[in-house]
Amino acid sequence: MNFQFFFTSILLGIGLAMDAFSVSLANGLNEPCMRRKRLLGIAGIFAFFQALMPMLGWICIHTVVQYFKAFETLIPWIALILLCFIGGKMLFEGIKSADEEVCRPGVHLGALLLQGVATSIDALSVGFTIASYNYLLALVSSLIIAVVTFFICVGGLVIGKKAGTTLAGKAGILGGAILIFIGLEIFITGIL
Repeated sequence: MNFQFFFTSILLGIGLAMDAFSVSLANGLNEPCMRRKRLLGIAGIFAFFQALMPMLGWICIHTVVQYFKAFETLIPWIALILLCFIGGKMLFEGIKSADEEVCRPGVHLGALLLQGVATSIDALSVGFTIASYNYLLALVSSLIIAVVTFFICVGGLVIGKKAGTTLAGKAGILGGAILIFIGLEIFITGIL
């Protein structure tokens, strides 16, 4: 563990957290009256999956690499389906309730878990990047990625909450559109 290790892990965390940041922004837009405990819980879910996926990728490299190669082509499709489903649902609910009160309930735990998987599934491939690390280094790198993701997601949620209060009835529509856009971006980038 040296400076380069920590610097690389932080950069990986920043790069991997961008999708989670955008989804956090959409969640904040969708739920402008979110309490601090929920905000930290949502950021924690994203951080958990951003730590889990590189470790799973590392384990795959060291055990069943041939099976992971076949799965890798499905990653853009899985992200597209999950994010478009959740985003479409948010979009539909936003259009349906555009004139209702500002403080509405946010996405439920099941949708948050799907968002966590959808935004971190590309982090499986980071297991290839850290394949030369031993178990301890891979774990520390994954934890650094999780911490970076946590703080970036907290920022996205706070920004989304502030904008969601301002946008009121249009926030759910904007949040759903953002999720669909992120799903398409992950899909197009993964296919090319």
